[in-house]
Amino acid sequence: MADSGASAEGLKVVIAYDGSANSENALDWYVKNVHKPGNSVTLIHVPELNDMLHSTKWANSVYVFDREVLEAMLKDEQQRIQKDLEKFADKLKSYGLGGKVKSVAAAKPGEGIIKECGSDVGLVVVGSRGLGAVRRTILGSVSDYVVHHSKCPVIVVKHDHHGHHEQQKKD
Repeated sequence: MADSGASAEGLKVVIAYDGSANSENALDWYVKNVHKPGNSVTLIHVPELNDMLHSTKWANSVYVFDREVLEAMLKDEQQRIQKDLEKFADKLKSYGLGGKVKSVAAAKPGEGIIKECGSDVGLVVVGSRGLGAVRRTILGSVSDYVVHHSKCPVIVVKHDHHGHHEQQKKD
């Protein structure tokens, strides 16, 4: 019999989290609508290395491999990821959720999320950036990837446009 992701302790839940407003909205939605005592939450963070790869530090060494520059950039990136994970762990604590925060190396965020969804995960929650059909087709979508590759139920939480517009009106 297949494991459904539920156990005597509760449901094992993976929430894609990068600190953005969309992932924040997904976590808030989960806490308000799904969470039950005993559930175990894992915030999965898949760092995107685009900023590092497109850094101006590479501008002077396009044709020359500079090991020192590369090592310094990787160290900076590791420190940034560690700080992010600490902030995300504090976020879990602020909600009083039992669980953990995990960083996953992957070429694309969707792949990293699926990589961490073993047979014992019962639910995946992801935020949606609300891309239009054309942009989603060209750029791809993390939520689309997760929905199509997950072996357990996936909840895609749409961005709260109403609250966003209210905030704009106040500014």
